[in-house]
Amino acid sequence: MTLAFLFPGQGAQAVGMGRALADAHPIARDTFAAADRALGFALSDICWNGPAENLRRTVHAQPALLTHSVAALRLLEAAGITPRWTAGHSLGEYSACVAAGAIDFEDAVRLVHRRGDLMEQAGLARPGTMAAILGLDAAEVEAACAAAADAGVVRAANYNAPGQVVVSGEIPAVEKACELAKARGAKRAIRLDVSGAFHSPLMESAAAGLAEAIDRTPFREPRCPVIANVSAAPVSTAAEIQDALRRQLLGAVRWEQSMRWLVDQRPDACIEVGTGRVLRGLLKTVAPEARALGADDPDSVAATLAALGGGVVAGGAA
Repeated sequence: MTLAFLFPGQGAQAVGMGRALADAHPIARDTFAAADRALGFALSDICWNGPAENLRRTVHAQPALLTHSVAALRLLEAAGITPRWTAGHSLGEYSACVAAGAIDFEDAVRLVHRRGDLMEQAGLARPGTMAAILGLDAAEVEAACAAAADAGVVRAANYNAPGQVVVSGEIPAVEKACELAKARGAKRAIRLDVSGAFHSPLMESAAAGLAEAIDRTPFREPRCPVIANVSAAPVSTAAEIQDALRRQLLGAVRWEQSMRWLVDQRPDACIEVGTGRVLRGLLKTVAPEARALGADDPDSVAATLAALGGGVVAGGAA
């Protein structure tokens, strides 16, 4: 049985995330404790007790999401469930790298904490925003962004699913792109609650600092390919993974294209590992027939293990 593991990105965080797993399973509890030690503060308390505005901060949300994902990942691994491919949405690509064995968890949680801090600071230095454009194809969204360029920087940043593209950039330009998109037939344009214009040129200062942090972090050859956001194609060496992560923050998240590549490989199931159900929903818009499972809390982990029957190895037979 061949499996793909999918890892959520920023926006999925919620107060209480991971607590049920940690209460039920020592492996998950130890994962949160390891994150607390690696970061030097009680990330677990922020995850479990909030307040919500503290958890929403990019500098906290990113390591929180990675830690919850890895806690769930370790439970799957302990049951013999391992991936043939991994993919993660933006921040989730770092979780995917942990799952592929390309980076140790403690190094990853420190790296994404640094990433979140750099992105938060870049958002303060060059304020921007993001908006989801619904019900309009990608070419029309790109055209709306091009037509809004006289108001400032705006780009298509996340190609999430058919009819769902997120734009990112300077506030006046994003607002104009939203208006133009609605004039072109978009059903809705929704401003997102984010601290900056992620995956746009406004993140240039963060990208420079992040590249330095990636260069200082030990990576190794992955056990399985990671589907990179920037190319929607698998990367299979440590050097390719580092390059993809360096390019990711200024590049678009090509999630729809990544899922189309993955579906073409005919995995037996895709498992969303960590907080929420967003990625399963996006997958179903691309491939309604895809088998999508979850690993978020004790019940969903148990259900997924029962559905798979255990004993799955990467690329092998159940």
